[in-house]
Amino acid sequence: MKIAFFSTKPYDKASFSAANEIYNHELVFFEPRLTPDTATLAQNFSAVCVFINDDVNETTLRAIAATGTRLVALRCAGFNNVDLKTAQELGIQVVRVPAYSPYAVAEHAMGLILMLNRKLYRAYNRVREDNFALNGLLGFDIHGKTVGVVGTGKIGQCFAQIIHGFGAQLVAYDVKENPEVLKLGTEYLDLPDLLSRSDIVSLHCPLIPATHHIINATSLQHLKPGAMLINTSRGGLVDTRAVIDALKTGQLGYFGADVYEQEKDLFFEDYSDRVIQDDTFQLLQSFSNVVVTAHQAFFTQEALDNIAKTTLSNVTDIAANKPCENALWRP
Repeated sequence: MKIAFFSTKPYDKASFSAANEIYNHELVFFEPRLTPDTATLAQNFSAVCVFINDDVNETTLRAIAATGTRLVALRCAGFNNVDLKTAQELGIQVVRVPAYSPYAVAEHAMGLILMLNRKLYRAYNRVREDNFALNGLLGFDIHGKTVGVVGTGKIGQCFAQIIHGFGAQLVAYDVKENPEVLKLGTEYLDLPDLLSRSDIVSLHCPLIPATHHIINATSLQHLKPGAMLINTSRGGLVDTRAVIDALKTGQLGYFGADVYEQEKDLFFEDYSDRVIQDDTFQLLQSFSNVVVTAHQAFFTQEALDNIAKTTLSNVTDIAANKPCENALWRP
């Protein structure tokens, strides 16, 4: 199958080219995001392969359908950027990679916790400047603290197992209880109770209409004062302005994020020689108790290999008219 890849970087080309040695699809890589304006690049391609910040809305889908595209292959787990209703109407199948490396994201969430708690970013810079003072670097033991896990799917389960190894007490919130998480002695609570009891809260739920801004001005008032919030899932789970207000009052003590709700205009690009126009993001970064990484939680060699293999396997199944377990809808 002839596949147009959008939002590609050198590491995408390397991992997919290596995986394609056993699939033999025709791969063409484009740097721009897929949007209504760039949809013409997909002309005469049977499939497009997209990432989290590609805009696969109704206009984009109608444009690529008109020139022969019949498959959207997501190389990620989330699909909130795809208009599934329109895709189904047009007969465009949509497949995704539901699990590539839950360990990668869970481990990154743990890294953000340690970075914020032990002020590792500040300590690193101090030592490089020959400043060996400890003032301002005080942290706390994770052992014995209560950690709330919001979303206990595969990534949430991995995170729960990691934090349990630190000796933390676990509470969780999800519409469905995970037996493996229960084995860790986890207590499932409603969200307000979880927020009020947790010293650390880590978000691992998908972004769907019901979870959009699940962390907002109201829910933050339930938070245990001075608690830490970690988001390695999707930026839209968090109302950024509400988080900023909570940081100002001290209701929120620490915030670590690998995602941002307006990230598609920033992340994966180099803006080091330009002025960033997003005032909210700039304000968020100004807090000393905030650490932001640019959607790199998934970024391990194992994850890239799994993403490439699963994506191309999905495409191969669709091309052969075989049932694909990772299809979001089936004709």
